[in-house]
Amino acid sequence: MHTVHSTLPLHSHQVHLVTFDPSTFADRDLLWLPHHDRLTHAGRKRKSEHLAGRIAAVHALRKYGHQAVPGIGSGGEPLWPAGLYGSISHTGQTAAAVVSSACVGLDVEKVFTAQVSAEIVESIVNAEEYTLLQQTPLPFTLALSLTFSAKESLFKAFSAITLPFPGFHSAQLIALNDRSLTLRITGKFSHHHAGMCVDIAWIAHETMVITLSSGLPAGS
Repeated sequence: MHTVHSTLPLHSHQVHLVTFDPSTFADRDLLWLPHHDRLTHAGRKRKSEHLAGRIAAVHALRKYGHQAVPGIGSGGEPLWPAGLYGSISHTGQTAAAVVSSACVGLDVEKVFTAQVSAEIVESIVNAEEYTLLQQTPLPFTLALSLTFSAKESLFKAFSAITLPFPGFHSAQLIALNDRSLTLRITGKFSHHHAGMCVDIAWIAHETMVITLSSGLPAGS
């Protein structure tokens, strides 16, 4: 499969991007993965996305002296070397990965269209968040895309402390500017961490947004 690797700095992390052409994917490409047999019954789209994500992850791991491809855990999660944390995301023909010595969550999303925004807005934000998004100088579709992505990043970074199936209303947007969003954890996310706030860094790249959550919630 044809791929192109690049990097972007985001909140003291290096995000590794891999753009890929799924039309050039062949099943034999998966033999590069030690766990290729786990993907035998996956669809072509899933296979190409997974491969691109693992390529991005290997690029990210090289900074820490690791070359092995992250395996697949029992829940489908990537398995990272001891002492390291990582996150993989993909959208369209782009995969992204980041590795850190602290908890980290990464998400990449295509900016929503106006139609998609109208269809999903109520499932992503409550009335207070909606008002905040209307007041931001950012276009509404971009602001909503960032909120969706930031909550995904939060869930990935702190999956170990979340309640089962937290949902998008388990974190509330309380601030948004040109570099970061702030989310407040609710009891639906974690009883112990309810009320704590997390800053999520973001960057726009081409037609996408990339968000990153790192560290631990304030007061953990």
